[in-house]
Amino acid sequence: MNIHNIPQIKHTESGNFFLLAGPCAIESEEMAMRIAEKLVGITDNLQIPFVFKGSFKKANRSRIDSFSGIGDEKALKILRKVSETFKVPTVTDIHTNEDADMAAQYVDVLQIPAFLVRQTDLVVAAANTGKVVNLKKGQFMSPESMKHAVQKVLDCQNESVMITDRGTMFGYQDMIVDFRGIPTMQQFATTVLDVTHSLQQPNQTAGVTGGRPDMIETVAKAGIAVGVDGIFIETHFDPANAKSDGANMLHLNYFESLMTKLVAIRKTINQF
Repeated sequence: MNIHNIPQIKHTESGNFFLLAGPCAIESEEMAMRIAEKLVGITDNLQIPFVFKGSFKKANRSRIDSFSGIGDEKALKILRKVSETFKVPTVTDIHTNEDADMAAQYVDVLQIPAFLVRQTDLVVAAANTGKVVNLKKGQFMSPESMKHAVQKVLDCQNESVMITDRGTMFGYQDMIVDFRGIPTMQQFATTVLDVTHSLQQPNQTAGVTGGRPDMIETVAKAGIAVGVDGIFIETHFDPANAKSDGANMLHLNYFESLMTKLVAIRKTINQF
């Protein structure tokens, strides 16, 4: 996929990786706009092609009492306001066939969650909207097997498809990134590395997913060095009180410093 297929995306001639970033879930309009404003400023300054990410609904939760959203239409309207205000594309994940048609009215990229990437009807529903489709690699899937998920989108006459690696299960409560998988998946589609979800520590006994945010810079640097096309990072100005995935998100205060380092690495890699 050519990233020019993503509406409103900027800085595509910079030679930089592209970035999908934002909060895990849309908690309110104020928080979404605050995070988006900061990210747009950073990415414009560093000339990074940027897509704002936010889940309008969190269907995959450890416990029934976990936060799942502020209301579907309310959250989707906030995503549209971010796009219209800052002139940037947006991405959100979907969980049902009905979600595909609904979310396609508000966002530019539809994301298939890792646990659902083998669900043919869901992938086809997303592809048939004509939107860009981002396929999260299942934690239980090999890089090679993602070619079949990509082919489902292509078979719907939609060539705007990308893969996002979010780590592979390592035992019961940890994830690991196999960087050998990045060039493998790049044979099938544009490939993104989801840094923060790759550092999750799922299935915690308390029913709340843990994480290793201290390793975000390490994994992100490695991904850029390997030559990944894009980077996915969830961020928040108050991760400790975020309503979803706070344990593995990057604090917004550290975002610019990390992006500056990654741009420098990408510039070096481009020389080879």
